Amino acid sequence: MLNIDELLTTRRLILLGGKGGVGKTTMSSALAVLAATAERNVLLVSTDPAHSLSDAFGRHIGDHTTMLAPQLWALEIDPDKEADAYLERVLAQMRRYAGPDQIHELQRQLQLSRQSPGAQEAALLERLAKVIEEGLQNYDTVILDTAPTGHTLRLLSLPEVMAAWTDGLLRHNKRSQHLASVLQHLTPSRSIESLTSDPSQHHSAEFDSKDAELLSTLLRRQQLFNRTRRRLHDSETTAFVFVLTPERLPILETERAVQALTSQNIPVAGLIVNRLLPAMDDSNFWAHRRQQQEKHMVDLHQRLPTLPRCLVSLQEDDIVGVDALQVLGKHLTTNPVNTAD
Repeated sequence: MLNIDELLTTRRLILLGGKGGVGKTTMSSALAVLAATAERNVLLVSTDPAHSLSDAFGRHIGDHTTMLAPQLWALEIDPDKEADAYLERVLAQMRRYAGPDQIHELQRQLQLSRQSPGAQEAALLERLAKVIEEGLQNYDTVILDTAPTGHTLRLLSLPEVMAAWTDGLLRHNKRSQHLASVLQHLTPSRSIESLTSDPSQHHSAEFDSKDAELLSTLLRRQQLFNRTRRRLHDSETTAFVFVLTPERLPILETERAVQALTSQNIPVAGLIVNRLLPAMDDSNFWAHRRQQQEKHMVDLHQRLPTLPRCLVSLQEDDIVGVDALQVLGKHLTTNPVNTAD
């Protein structure tokens, strides 16, 4: 079974994922409130541009760490703002290597890259990596309410993508061609361990101060990404929990996501199956819906037989505010659970 109390006491980094609309934010919020009630300092982070955390707690949170209750803080990361801020930092860095006649073209290329696939995820990854690192230094538990499944899976492959993206930016600037040897240290084929050493060991002495600074910046960024990767692979610290409803599409998407994470050796702790209908005998419609759910639960067990599950009944009302989330948190720990055989 998925023991929620044990999960919150043994794992410091908990990521909740799943298809949009299955109750991921509500479950993330309930777990955060539950952990804070157990006297753990908790940071709850959302990467969902819809800002659903504010909706769950019934108050504005935004892009600054906000205290919601004793020992509970929350933060909503805005992917669009992160992309804009990221490109501004890149532009400021690259201005030092571009002549006056190149600035306009550089700005144009950066604006084009703003719309390119992966640009927003790349910016989000850097902020998220920093939030995770700082969060684990300052809080007992960090809980991430991730964006829909595909977005989360793409984030996990971005350290290599970021290397290629940085390569392209540098090569675009003709005056930076003499930095080609720097790029050799940032290619995906390099060992991850080679990116975690002191940047000064990467032959930066042969460059002038501006070039050495750029090299150091790029290497620090790559080191940050790869420290994040190692944390995500650490089963003693990290756990993925998938939230889904007993319906065909969420089950299929969860199965694919579990397979993707398992293939990358990222620990999946279990499933929270949300919105199960109670037994009702007074309506053919609801009886039929419950029968459909039971069939989907059988299908879920056949597809993911080894993952423990926590079963959550459909609630009578919307879950809004700390008190309601606390009640739901208790429901997660006391409700009957399925044992994966």
